[in-house]
Parts: sequence; C-alpha cells; structure tokens
Amino acid sequence: MSHKERMLHMVLFELVALVLMAGLATYITGNGAGEMAGLALAISLIAMAWNYVYNYGYDKIYGADRSKRTTKTRVLHGLGFELGLMTVTLPVLMWVLQLDFLTVLIMDIGLVIFFVLYAIAFNWAYDSVRDQLVAKGKVSVLN
Repeated sequence: MSHKERMLHMVLFELVALVLMAGLATYITGNGAGEMAGLALAISLIAMAWNYVYNYGYDKIYGADRSKRTTKTRVLHGLGFELGLMTVTLPVLMWVLQLDFLTVLIMDIGLVIFFVLYAIAFNWAYDSVRDQLVAKGKVSVLN
C-alpha cells in the first residue's frame, strides 16, 4: 500500500469513526455535543497518527498483500492496534471528562470492543472493495 493510499485508508476510517463516536459519546455521557465532538476529534487525530505508524510496521512485518490475511491475523491486528491506542487515550479521556480511572477504563474497554469489531469490518470491506477495483482495472495496485 502506497503512502497516498495509506492516507486515504486512514482518513476514511477516521471519518466514519468520528461520526459514530461523537453521537455515541453524547448519548452515553450526557455531555454536550460540542464537547464530545471535540473529544472525538482529538481521539481521532491521535488514532490517525497511531494508525499510520502501526499499519506501516504491521505491513513491513506481515507483508503488504492484505487480501491473504486470515481471520485470526485480522483479529490480532485489531486487538494490537486498540491496545496500543488505549494506552494513550485513557489519560486524555480522564482529563477531559474529569472522571476517575476505573470509570474511564470501563468506558474505554467498551470503545475498544466497538473499535476492534469496527476495525475488522472496515479493513475487510476496504480490502475487498480495493481488490475488486484492481481486478476490474479501475485502480492500479499501489505498493
């Protein structure tokens, strides 16, 4: 995957996640939509930076042919990503929401579960659509 395509992948992933998370956070916490949208954006920016670094390294270790990845590989990929991201987001959530560690940990575990499933589904869908577009000659293989 080229750097240009990696950026497209990352932005698409985060845009969909941002819309979902701002709405869910407002509903779950009862905080204002503006505050939750700002928090979701901050977490999204942190996640985009982590996404690029993590997936670049993952592709270097496990190969760039994403279509050959097994379900187990995809699950481990999603778990590794979310656990790494969680180490950074916990303090941010505690500070912004002014909540204790245990409360934020429980909330973040819920987010991790959601995002592991979301990451698996998004990446599988992205890879499938990409493979179809490459097969039809609509886009070239970008490595």
